[in-house]
Amino acid sequence: MGKNEFLTPKAIANRIKAKGLQKLRWYCQMCQKQCRDENGFKCHCMSESHQRQMQVFGQNPNRVIDGYSEEFENAFMDNLRRSHRFSRVAATVVYNEYIADRHHIHMNSTQWATLTEFVKYLGRIGKCKVEDTPKGWFITYIDRDSETIFKDRLKNKRLRAELADEEKQERAIALQIERASSSNPNQPPPPPPSSDPAPIDPNAKVAFSLSMQTTNSDTEPKRPKIAFDEDPEPEKAEKKRTAGGSGAKGGSSALEELIREEEKAKERSNRKDYWLCEGIIVKVMSKTLESKGYYKQKGVVKRVIDKYVGEIEMLENKHLLRIDQEELETVIPQIGGLVRIVNGAYRGSNARLLSVNTEKFCAKVQIEKGAYDGRVLQAVDYEDICKIL
Repeated sequence: MGKNEFLTPKAIANRIKAKGLQKLRWYCQMCQKQCRDENGFKCHCMSESHQRQMQVFGQNPNRVIDGYSEEFENAFMDNLRRSHRFSRVAATVVYNEYIADRHHIHMNSTQWATLTEFVKYLGRIGKCKVEDTPKGWFITYIDRDSETIFKDRLKNKRLRAELADEEKQERAIALQIERASSSNPNQPPPPPPSSDPAPIDPNAKVAFSLSMQTTNSDTEPKRPKIAFDEDPEPEKAEKKRTAGGSGAKGGSSALEELIREEEKAKERSNRKDYWLCEGIIVKVMSKTLESKGYYKQKGVVKRVIDKYVGEIEMLENKHLLRIDQEELETVIPQIGGLVRIVNGAYRGSNARLLSVNTEKFCAKVQIEKGAYDGRVLQAVDYEDICKIL
């Protein structure tokens, strides 16, 4: 039996029925074929073209499902980012907006059987903030790369650079004053520079004295004489040697000052808002994972995704989770254990834990290997060190 012609009522009715969304269970994602009833779907499954597509699927099913899952997740997140970037919205609302396009990737072809599983997955990997309420699941998009955050980071970086320049100028002025006072111990140190100039009396008289020595012809001026210091007397020489001895003792303090300045510079350059790295042991502090039994459990960071999300392998059951660093906590080993400095001046160095100060929440560590081998750090915050496997 032939098909109905294009302008016949039957053909128009068929096009109207096929225009809207149909039932999901009668859709074949491999063939991108939507059937209107169970009989049509059954006939399609018995067709030769569907059988060829199923043979292709059977060769590598995991790759096909992962591809559809990735496309579904990207399209869903794009719709959420465009429509509800700064709002808390129900997951069903976003899903209905997504499936309004009849050519979308259907959920029955992905690794998630229900929308609830997909929403929980978004919460685990840290792409959305997920809330389970009596009215259903609500999600909030976590914006990590927006223009506002980027501008704020640039502004904070500029402010830190300006503060660093001011500190350098103040240190240079203080160092000059200290050198001047050490070279002339009897002379009082000069007052610090003031930003306000001294007041000037408009009625005061200003006197200028111009003196010039002339030659016998009284026409050609003589060049000014420059006086050089002669050799000091024995007493002055003794004072100079004494001052030199005290300067030698102060050499160590100058070296310590240089070391402190170097550490401050490294602290400013290596202090980041992310600290996750591979190979460290962390503790899960997410309340949403308490029902699954992962709360306050330890795991090893196997991979870091986009600097802020870690792929954690739990030590107890070897499960793999993707968790944001805000829901993780560093682990402090026993005295003598190995740690990695995850933030601050010596970021990325391995060290050995020497002692712990529980009152100030800091630790004393000694760096092992590398350019700073053997250097002891007195007060390192708990958040800046983490146990390694």
